[in-house]
Amino acid sequence: MNKIMGSKKVQVACIFACITFVVARVDSAEFNVKTYGVKGDGTSDDSQAILKAWGEACKATTLSKLIIPAGKYMVGPMKLLGPCGNPVTFEGDGATFIAPTDLSLFKGQDGWILFYGIEGLTITGITLEGKGEIGWKTNNCKKSFSGNCKFLPINLNLGGLTNAVVKGVTSIDSKFFHMNVIQGKNVTLSDITITAPGDSENTDGIHIGRSTGVSILGATIKTGDDCVSLGDGSKQVNIENVKCGPGHGISIGSLGKYKDEQPVEGVTVKHCTLTGTTNGVRIKTWPASPEGSASGMHFEDVTMENVSNPILIDQEYCPWNQCTAGVPSKVKISDVSFKNIKGTSTTKVVVKLACSKGVPCEKVEVGDINLEYHGTNGIAISECSNVKPTLSGKQSPAVCDGAGGAAAAPAKAAAA
Repeated sequence: MNKIMGSKKVQVACIFACITFVVARVDSAEFNVKTYGVKGDGTSDDSQAILKAWGEACKATTLSKLIIPAGKYMVGPMKLLGPCGNPVTFEGDGATFIAPTDLSLFKGQDGWILFYGIEGLTITGITLEGKGEIGWKTNNCKKSFSGNCKFLPINLNLGGLTNAVVKGVTSIDSKFFHMNVIQGKNVTLSDITITAPGDSENTDGIHIGRSTGVSILGATIKTGDDCVSLGDGSKQVNIENVKCGPGHGISIGSLGKYKDEQPVEGVTVKHCTLTGTTNGVRIKTWPASPEGSASGMHFEDVTMENVSNPILIDQEYCPWNQCTAGVPSKVKISDVSFKNIKGTSTTKVVVKLACSKGVPCEKVEVGDINLEYHGTNGIAISECSNVKPTLSGKQSPAVCDGAGGAAAAPAKAAAA
């Protein structure tokens, strides 16, 4: 009897496993771009074939996977649009997309590759070669308040995504920002690699704006502008394990340049290393700005290696003299902390908290700071204006003694 019962149990288990396998096969579908006529030779335009495959994968009523096999794919501007019938995985198996160098092909601000209005999207395993050197010399939109300025294309533009994952993606030499997350909700980027020359104009690594619940969990970024930048409306953003440099550091802002900007709320930056950057971690707002706010911003466990301006709040941010410098910023900064930040600085002012005279910073905490300056311009110091930070743990150098104060480290600077 026991043998018979055991045999029946085995049969039932096998039937259940087979049903599960069949259901799994029925509930997912794969779409290989080779089926749709891509060449993958690096010279033929594969855009339309990939878009056709995307259309089929997106409208599928089951989980779908669009597969791009290893190869080099020349693609022009592509809009991969939702909504989709079910979650879609855009999977590159060592695939490299190569951008055109003809700037006239790019219209509007959609960028080179745009994913928009999709829920449950996963992008993995692709490399984007932006061929940006053709446009860097003309990339001056940050220097213009004119609405006539033509933005160059972003390598990977992620707009209106919900519950999205971007993993194992490499972006090289974008003409403008490398990756842009705009109007997103619950978007996670991990295992990201971004490279561009240190002197490439406006090649921000990852920019986030008007999005909630964005996480960057592991990235190596070498570029000519901010490694990570946060625009207005960035809320509940978590940035961890980012290696940055060269570049301009990790920045919140600039804020206050335009009317009707949304608040920045809840940003955490931790376990990051910055090397040879022109700034470390900073918050920047424009003078003479409209009213705005940025709160709940916390920087922790950050290592600086030969970084200029390691810790910086700059509410007098005025590049290219495009502001009314004598009028204070109206962006209110509050609930900020800098904790366990250590390393070396190339500027003697290692902590600078330059807050607005019109709306002074509130609830700023500085704790366990150890930043060394080994240059010839004196000893490491900190500077404050319009802020009274709360101090915790140890600070080296000593951090500002009240609003408007400046404090210096007691030790002498070493020879350069």
